[in-house]
Amino acid sequence: MGITVIKGNGERVLFEAEKLKKALANSGANTAEQERIAKQLEPRLYEGITTRKIYQMAHALLRKQSNRLAGRYRLKKAIMELGPTGYPFEHLVGKLFELEGYEVETGVMVQGKCVQHEVDVVARKGNEMIIIECKFHSDNSRKCNVQVPLYIQSRFLDVKAAWEKTYGKNISYKGGVVTNTRFSDDATSFAECVGLRLVSWDYPGSKALKYWIDKSGFHPLTSLHALNKKQKQLLLEEGIVLCREIVEQKDLLSKIGIPNRQAKKILTEAENLIME
Repeated sequence: MGITVIKGNGERVLFEAEKLKKALANSGANTAEQERIAKQLEPRLYEGITTRKIYQMAHALLRKQSNRLAGRYRLKKAIMELGPTGYPFEHLVGKLFELEGYEVETGVMVQGKCVQHEVDVVARKGNEMIIIECKFHSDNSRKCNVQVPLYIQSRFLDVKAAWEKTYGKNISYKGGVVTNTRFSDDATSFAECVGLRLVSWDYPGSKALKYWIDKSGFHPLTSLHALNKKQKQLLLEEGIVLCREIVEQKDLLSKIGIPNRQAKKILTEAENLIME
């Protein structure tokens, strides 16, 4: 008999060491490191332990080994710490599209055929134009149900009708939703049917948000251990969201009152985290 663990939604499942190793692998831990941490962790597990507790224990072990790996492992939590407003998440999503060669605007008003819409991200590349709605949740158990893509599809069709008059019909117009949690099965089924692009924490497959961020090196500054909660908030209020932006704008650390010694630690950790 294996150990039963409790997921964030209350579901009870058997503990699977391979799932733990996969999560560690996603953070960049090699096979030996995965095996070592799993071996250290398993004797500490008990019946009814939460997946949250397992995550915390694994993170603590990983941090002893490498701040870089620990920062990548806690990516999901770091994104949730970007709240409470949705702006930092919109900023992150916009940067991800920019990396793919799109010209991006965030938080803009777009005139549709019938009404005006506030759009989180507008991205254009060549003959492709996309409007993206960003759904940020600070609660991991929250899902985007089918009402979300239904609503976004109706907004997209209104904007598309106006864009076709302005830019013509030879351009590929698309709509999409990006969330840091998950979509319901009905939501993904509807989106696939109408051609709406969906991206969630673990959907679609290798193009899911967690892989998209990790491959891009656009890790949120909330991943950094060297920053305390207040300092993270001060940087977010300055419009800084990514570790990469801290590295590119080093003077911001002194601007918010961070002493030189700590600033060096922050920059070293940030540079290590965004390394490919």
